Amino acid sequence: MHYGADYNPEQWPEEIWPDDVARMREAGVTMVSLGIFSWARIQPREGEFDFAWLDRVIDLLHEGGIAVDLATATASPPPWASAAYPEILPRDEDGSIFWPGSRQQFAPSSPVYRRLAGELVAAIAGRYAEHPAVVMWHVNNEYGCHLNFDYSDAARDAFRRWLRDRYAGIDELNAAWGTNFWSQRYSSFDEILPPRKAPYSRNPGQMLDFRRFTSDMLLECYLMEKELIRAAGATQPITTNFMGAFKPADYARWAEHVDLVSDDCYPDPNDPESFRAAAFQRDLVRSLKPDVPWLLMEQATNALNWRPTNAPKAPGQMAALSAQAIGRGADGILFFQWRQSRAGAEKFHSAMLPHAGTDTRTWREVVALGDALAALPELPAGARDARVAIVFDWENWWAVEASDHPQNGLDYLAVVQRWYRALHRRHVQVDLVPAARVGEGYDLVVAPLLYLLREADAAALTGFVEAGGHLVAGPFTDIVDEYDRFRDGGFLTQLRGILGVDVEDFGALVAPDAPAASPGERTAPFSGPFGAAVGTLLAEELRVTDASVEAFFTGGRLTGRPALTVRDTGRGSARYLATVPDEAGVQAVVDHVLAAAGVEPVVPELPADVEAMRRGDVLTVVNHGPERVSATVAGTDLVTGEAIDGIRLDPYDWRILRLPAAAATEPASGPEGAPGA
Repeated sequence: MHYGADYNPEQWPEEIWPDDVARMREAGVTMVSLGIFSWARIQPREGEFDFAWLDRVIDLLHEGGIAVDLATATASPPPWASAAYPEILPRDEDGSIFWPGSRQQFAPSSPVYRRLAGELVAAIAGRYAEHPAVVMWHVNNEYGCHLNFDYSDAARDAFRRWLRDRYAGIDELNAAWGTNFWSQRYSSFDEILPPRKAPYSRNPGQMLDFRRFTSDMLLECYLMEKELIRAAGATQPITTNFMGAFKPADYARWAEHVDLVSDDCYPDPNDPESFRAAAFQRDLVRSLKPDVPWLLMEQATNALNWRPTNAPKAPGQMAALSAQAIGRGADGILFFQWRQSRAGAEKFHSAMLPHAGTDTRTWREVVALGDALAALPELPAGARDARVAIVFDWENWWAVEASDHPQNGLDYLAVVQRWYRALHRRHVQVDLVPAARVGEGYDLVVAPLLYLLREADAAALTGFVEAGGHLVAGPFTDIVDEYDRFRDGGFLTQLRGILGVDVEDFGALVAPDAPAASPGERTAPFSGPFGAAVGTLLAEELRVTDASVEAFFTGGRLTGRPALTVRDTGRGSARYLATVPDEAGVQAVVDHVLAAAGVEPVVPELPADVEAMRRGDVLTVVNHGPERVSATVAGTDLVTGEAIDGIRLDPYDWRILRLPAAAATEPASGPEGAPGA
């Protein structure tokens, strides 16, 4: 179990470094990420490298038994780079330049940036590829975090090249984008620009492709650096830190290119429900590469600096969230950063070693967590314990939130997370997967707002149901193809056969947060075997062709019309929900479909603020609530070695248990013909 933080020794005089290593050993640190923002120190001028200081730091860490996750330092070009080559600077859609003075001020598609970054990476990798302290490589940092899109001339040229590779010719692009509309037809790729500022709505096909292009440009930067590291003879794992459900980068495409997934996660202590958002993020990154444990690369020990208000974590909360990450597949707990900065924009950001020193609650909690993690044995890798999956698709996310839709208030991530929270409150373990992976042993699959649905993904969902799985889809699902174009034959053209319904109209409602004076219907109440519920945003008009109606709308213009339908296929079923339920409504529907699919909680009868997570034969239980709770679980405490038969957990208390053999080997059922989860 790795334990550590980003380490930035260049911010401190050299006489501090030995004390850093001594304190790291006291805290139980096993690994640090080094050099993430060190480009200016490593390369003070073009063609000139200074590795002497970095040699001393790495050797000092190695002597102290601290491993190094060595960064490539390319995330923040030094001032000399843009002074000599201003063309590396990115631009926004208005053409304004992002200047030096912060970080990430580079155009990812700039050939000059890539050349300079490549020279730096080659020099670092060539020097340290075989250093015994280096156990992992950390490429760049949080790609795209502050600069989601670049509209510079470098992006223009790269976008044209990317489009030439994607389409067989300009006629194919015109057909995909529907450019006969509004006289947008192109006669050459050289006429195409990034979707810069325009008078009115921009072409949705172009916007979707530009998002794909942007994600691919960032990925190309990563792959360039990875290839240079391997070319230098390095054999250690290579990664770059993700940021959970980060919209601009399609991590599902990226995952195959990282040797292990690492993630940065900062739940807000001001939000008592933030632990569920953190759990969602852990499950998402675990699901990206399910056979390999992941690393929590960054979190905060205490307060942050970049929110409007930055509350401290409660006593014990840092360890509780760390245990949550381990329970959901992490093999490393790291922080930003080791020693709190004395100057700079993040000087108020907490660290493992606070500015106030070692006589602090933060330091005591850091040391206690290090002791606990050091006692843990090796944990099961690649355990697949979820019987429920939520379909999560980045390209659909981009498309469903585009403009000019029947309902322009759809927030894909918020809706997905609402379904996740309902399952989390019932202590059901969840994977978040592309539609192509729904056949991996799940009993229940939920597919909210799956507006953009490729043929292969529709076939996967159909096959899942036909094999005995239970599907919940809709609304605003199966509307367009991968180019954001309607298919012939109306809506639900690909899933109509398993759902047994047609959508005739989307029935947009007034957004719940609209001003009170806004006219129109805001909600669509409906009722079924789960009781009364409230729908929002959409109230679709369905025509039932081959399905049973489980719930009807009970108010508004659709009173008496179907709200939830089900079509049984052998042991499986496919449900279609014609609205977006509110929080309570989603919980009611979830309880109904869990019972129909026969899915049980990881641990029954736990309070809602307690979570239980399976990782093979290991069970993690965490109390995020304000009261002491009890849980009927048995096993061996992997931190203390004690035999446990029932536990009591104070607020933010946690246990990691090895389950008894019978409980650990109890099979989890999956759809007929599919392996157990």
